[in-house]
Amino acid sequence: MKSFTQFSLLQSLQDTLVEKSFLTPTEIQGRTMPKLLAGQSVIGVSETGSGKTLAYSLPILHFIKTLEINKDPVKEESRPRALVLVPTRELGEQVTKVMKPFTHTTRVRVRSVLGGTEFEVAKRNVSGAFEILVATPGRLIQLLDRKLISLNDVRFLVFDEADQMLDHGFLPDAKRIASECSPNRQLALFSATVTDKVQTLMNELFQKVEIARTSGSHKVVPTLKTINRRIENGERFPVLESLLDKEPDGGTLIFVNTREQCDKLADLMLGAKRPCLIYRGEMDKVVRRKNLGLFRDKKVRVLIATDLAARGLDVEHVNRVINYNMPKQMEAYIHRVGRTARAGRDGVVINFVTERDEEMIKQIEALK
Repeated sequence: MKSFTQFSLLQSLQDTLVEKSFLTPTEIQGRTMPKLLAGQSVIGVSETGSGKTLAYSLPILHFIKTLEINKDPVKEESRPRALVLVPTRELGEQVTKVMKPFTHTTRVRVRSVLGGTEFEVAKRNVSGAFEILVATPGRLIQLLDRKLISLNDVRFLVFDEADQMLDHGFLPDAKRIASECSPNRQLALFSATVTDKVQTLMNELFQKVEIARTSGSHKVVPTLKTINRRIENGERFPVLESLLDKEPDGGTLIFVNTREQCDKLADLMLGAKRPCLIYRGEMDKVVRRKNLGLFRDKKVRVLIATDLAARGLDVEHVNRVINYNMPKQMEAYIHRVGRTARAGRDGVVINFVTERDEEMIKQIEALK
């Protein structure tokens, strides 16, 4: 598919695509959307930043609105027809943000119930009639246990960033949620990698479903430039300062491996009067969300993070990722560098390399 106009989408969705300058589908969109629009279940495996959210959002919106046009609208309260499961609050917010422009013309209602928000907020969000729910598994299970929501009319179920979701221990919740949905539901699973847990879910729910695997899956995108900087005697910070003195126009995302490394580097930065923010686990969720918002709004240009920020986050102006501490696993590296060079944009990753990282560097070279 060379153009979105080749898809059998409602005109209202086509008009919004043009308005948003979405003209050419990405590889994962071209390979999965025709099947989803035809009512088939789909597994999509592709690199981060490849447009997976839009790949399932457009078919969901088309499906929901078509039912309404055919005199079958949602009438009952707290009984959605489409469900998108996401691993984190941040990704859930991004999914609703992607869908929002398309809901203005279709008038489809999208609600969210996400971990890290007050339960009373989640309770209010599932009241009344609405069509699409974006949810984290844990929060949704709480609502199901209290019988505040019914999933028996869910006809379109999506597992987004499935590898991250299941790594968080949500496999039992995911299977229970699937069992609560309509037995005739259409399924979609999107992931950057196929871990053992993702394979388990695929085996149980996606029998005889063909995997749409893009040519760039488990590779870095061609618009990403890689620079390796040798670190001697553990002296990372002077090298970092020299890089920050040549700050690019966009944002810089610096990755470390532990919460302690995150805090230590932030202290060094602030001691050197270099503004920065942190994003890691075991910190107040309100503060973490505020930090991400300030970084996204370009109020602060440097965000220091653990791998909590490596998956799902989409901040358009990030054009540089620095691996201050190299990750231990290739999968984590792919997710980290996927925060830049997204959707065809250019980006650079700078790796701080010590002797112990030589084997990892060989694997990285093999990705190109």
